[in-house]
Amino acid sequence: MKQNHFFSQMGRQIKRVVCAMSGGVDSSVAALLLKQKGYEVLGFFMRNWDIRDEQGVCKADQDAEDAAWVCKKLQIPFQEVNFVKEYWNDVFSEMIRDYESGITPNPDILCNRHIKFTALLEHARHTVGADALATGHYARTSAGEFATEYSGQQVRLLKAVDRLKDQTFFLSQVPQKALRRTIFPLGEFTKGVVKKIASSAGLERIAARKESMGICFIGKRNFSEFIAQYVDPRPGNFVDLETREVVGRHNGVHQWTVGQRCNIAGLARAYFVAEKLTDSGDILVAPGHDHPALYSSTVHAGQPHWIHSPPEDFYGRGMLECEFKFQHTESLVPCVVTSRTHNPWHRSPSKNDLTVSLANPLRALTPGQFAVFYRGDECLGSARILRPGPSQFDLDVDSCRTKRRES
Repeated sequence: MKQNHFFSQMGRQIKRVVCAMSGGVDSSVAALLLKQKGYEVLGFFMRNWDIRDEQGVCKADQDAEDAAWVCKKLQIPFQEVNFVKEYWNDVFSEMIRDYESGITPNPDILCNRHIKFTALLEHARHTVGADALATGHYARTSAGEFATEYSGQQVRLLKAVDRLKDQTFFLSQVPQKALRRTIFPLGEFTKGVVKKIASSAGLERIAARKESMGICFIGKRNFSEFIAQYVDPRPGNFVDLETREVVGRHNGVHQWTVGQRCNIAGLARAYFVAEKLTDSGDILVAPGHDHPALYSSTVHAGQPHWIHSPPEDFYGRGMLECEFKFQHTESLVPCVVTSRTHNPWHRSPSKNDLTVSLANPLRALTPGQFAVFYRGDECLGSARILRPGPSQFDLDVDSCRTKRRES
């Protein structure tokens, strides 16, 4: 097999690749494509959640069975690896602490950073001598479709060809040293083509599987019931932010997120969460899905993780023009990123908190989620949202407060 020149630098080539297997069609086709390229492929299934701790049903056993079946079909070794302890310490415990503090975390981004692209990669390198890790994510890197980094050069994280399935959002906290040793075989393919490849390779059973959605350890269960197992109730009031009247009761800020409909019984109009007051335990709610109190054009975020390197704009202009999103499925919005502290960017481009000024106000900017930044095809990195800036209601944009009082 003709190897990419990238692999032969410094006299080294990529030979052994561990593919993270989920039992789904994407990781299955990733393993198939790697084998067709001539790599020595090993399939590793990660067990991150201990079902013995659960009162409900966990589908991890079925996923592991499907992953093992695919590896047997492809004639590649299969291994199940246990990261329950690591997941509990680095992802789940952090998630519970966030909910207790009234923050809505993103465990998928944290799992990729701490488990798949750190714990799994290190396990693969040290236990089986793997040269690289491959996953079924829809993403690309500047190293190329089947290339990984050995020369010490930085690589860039790029959007997938399939823009609807692009998963760079969830990879926005992946460490650079891990990205250098990562292959994304599906980056140039659409989901439809991936399913056709699976079917033509005799993997119809996997291609027909329903795609998993949501947080893996919650599954089909009600979130409020699940989180109640780990966070004690702390009842509080739903307070109308316009009238400051109590309009209902709740069992704790951890069960609600910004923008969510409250379903308060006995009221003629729908209320939505505008702000959670963790000190008092009360939740400010706004009447109407598109109430101006739910929209803001400013985001305050923490220290950024720049995937490749801090953008050069920070060293010169002290600001960065790019695009922003904080939800995977939402469209990108133009923005300007500046420092929130007095330290100039050219002295500390990665350690200062950020202020993100958006071209358009967005609904339900949520503390704990990630502000993810893009420029063209490149995902630059991300920073955790601390809080939104003043809402359109706070700023009385278009005299919205006056109009609502008069209506």
